[in-house]
Amino acid sequence: MTDYQGLSLLPLPGSRLVVAGGCGGIGRAVVAAAASAGLNVTVLDLPVSITAHPLPAGVTAIECDAMDEASVNRAFAQVSAQGEALDALINLVGFTKEQIPLEKMDLAEWDEIIDGTLRSAFLIARAAMPLLRKSGAGAIVNTSSTFGVRVPYPGYGPYSVAKAGIINLTRALATEGAPQVRANALAPGIVDTQFLKGGTGRKEKDTRVDQEVVLRGVPLQRLGQPEDMVGTLLFLCSPAAAYITSQTIHVNGGLWS
Repeated sequence: MTDYQGLSLLPLPGSRLVVAGGCGGIGRAVVAAAASAGLNVTVLDLPVSITAHPLPAGVTAIECDAMDEASVNRAFAQVSAQGEALDALINLVGFTKEQIPLEKMDLAEWDEIIDGTLRSAFLIARAAMPLLRKSGAGAIVNTSSTFGVRVPYPGYGPYSVAKAGIINLTRALATEGAPQVRANALAPGIVDTQFLKGGTGRKEKDTRVDQEVVLRGVPLQRLGQPEDMVGTLLFLCSPAAAYITSQTIHVNGGLWS
């Protein structure tokens, strides 16, 4: 008979976890939970975000611009200097801007959103993979979105394309990382964070999300909160998820299901 008493639904205490975008709304929630569970947590984020959102005691902060290849490589060199192997990576980096229809969008706007969401995910995963392989059982959790499979509102073109790309990037990482590294993605719905106004550490925009309209499509009848994402993020990094890879888990209250 299998003994399930020792099966952990969280990463084991002492596990090394990097949270990219750890100063954002979801990031702060998962970092606090991971630190309280005894994980060795390192946060990568923009300097302005680190200054604005002090981290829990014992959590290491490394300045990183995820859109810049050299900055990402420097950050992971610092991660490597702290310890050769990495057990888990949670990547929460991504943003959208003003809701502009595709026919009116200039190329610079398109490139910025694609680069800040999809290119950054590639740069982070590429830099982390050698460290994750050394753990022998590493885990990546990327962040997609319900917008990665549905585009119910106008003005989210590049963001939706980038989040759809995250799903297949995750599948590619799962294929290429196996068997030492698992890769999965979390796909939140509408979560009540600064993301709705452009993202933590970025210029604030006017949100055009009509919450009353959104809630009519959510069976659970509320917006998501950062804490709603924490359990799935940490579970996907845990020993209990050891046979889960290449999956995208939607945590959206039933939104557009």
